[in-house]
Amino acid sequence: MNLPLRVGYEGAALLARALASVAPASGGKLLRSFAVRRGVRGRYAAFVRRSDRALLWMHAPSVGEGLQARPVLELARSRLPDAQLAYTYFSPSAARFAQSLDVDFRDVLPFDTTLDARAALQALAPTALVFSKLDVWPTLAREASRRGIHLGLISATLAHGSSRRGAVATALLRDAYARLDRVGAISEGDAERLVALGVSAGRISVTGDTRYDQVWARAAAAKLDAPLLAPLRGGRPTLVAGSTWPSDEHHLLEAWRRIRERHADARLILAPHEPTIAHLAPIEQWCERESVACARLGSSAAPDADVVLVDRVGVLGELYALADVAFVGGGFHDAGLHSVLEPAAFGTPVVFGPQYRDSRDAVLLLDARGGAAAPDTTSLEAALEAWLDDPPARRAAGDAAREMVRAGLGAAERSYELVAALLR
Repeated sequence: MNLPLRVGYEGAALLARALASVAPASGGKLLRSFAVRRGVRGRYAAFVRRSDRALLWMHAPSVGEGLQARPVLELARSRLPDAQLAYTYFSPSAARFAQSLDVDFRDVLPFDTTLDARAALQALAPTALVFSKLDVWPTLAREASRRGIHLGLISATLAHGSSRRGAVATALLRDAYARLDRVGAISEGDAERLVALGVSAGRISVTGDTRYDQVWARAAAAKLDAPLLAPLRGGRPTLVAGSTWPSDEHHLLEAWRRIRERHADARLILAPHEPTIAHLAPIEQWCERESVACARLGSSAAPDADVVLVDRVGVLGELYALADVAFVGGGFHDAGLHSVLEPAAFGTPVVFGPQYRDSRDAVLLLDARGGAAAPDTTSLEAALEAWLDDPPARRAAGDAAREMVRAGLGAAERSYELVAALLR
């Protein structure tokens, strides 16, 4: 990174750090991103580091990347019982997920200033620092490399249209990616793009995506007689729609209204990406206008409701076990498609909106004929109804979806070996 760019980057990070000292703890996600970093240096300094043990520090910016990190952390815990494990995240929305991990230290990552990076490295003294998916912080990587700490990246992917391939981002990040000692890319294409971004070609290998192992294990562990699922079991045709945004629901609810004119017993289980009151209320109002029985998940009315509205996070991966057909949100949203792997692992055909080109998994699912892309309401209705009306076709598509996931297994083991090599 050239000097002017470095000075500007450090200045922006210092400004963010200053805002953390005054940001209110309540408010939107942006304000919380500042507030949760108040006092972060002290929390790191309080960690009891065992100098006689290796320490693996895994960083994942949010929950999605955390799901990729988890299988590797679980293998490290079982195979390296004497090692200490640290896990950090950037988004405050990942705090709850971090609490579910069996690690010795967990906290938000400080803003990427030189002093904060040095303080965090001093406190954790990692043997290896491994990033999940793509986010490599320039200052942290520089300071870690100067200390002789081994740097890695797992489940690494870089989409064709990623903003990181632009001139400014490349200038900002190239040195950080060049410092990585070992990189496990999801695919050959990702490996080539990462080399262009600065990763040394001799340090990169294709290890796959650990999410495949993650969702496969979760699907295998799901039990229909579990307290969450048992009240909703039955013979009703069921669509589970997950990680939806209002732009998805605009098309989905209208398509579902038309389908119910011909399938009166059909049921929709709807899990918005952000189950806030502001997001849930319009859906409940739509149900009221359409005279559709709607109930929140877990309520006494949910087993008989026509629309079951999921008002919590962390349960969608289990709810897909109830699906005859799945809809994954984000395809009608500017942010792009969310993960299609969870329903596919249950052997469920998956429908999604038109903005899926940056999702490798969605493209693979389409190629396998385990999914369908719908550019508008009419095509969404047709895709859903085709599988609801034709059980043999639905089973064939579901089998193809499950096989697509099965073919990607083994990435967790390969990624763990990469990490273990860094620890050695």
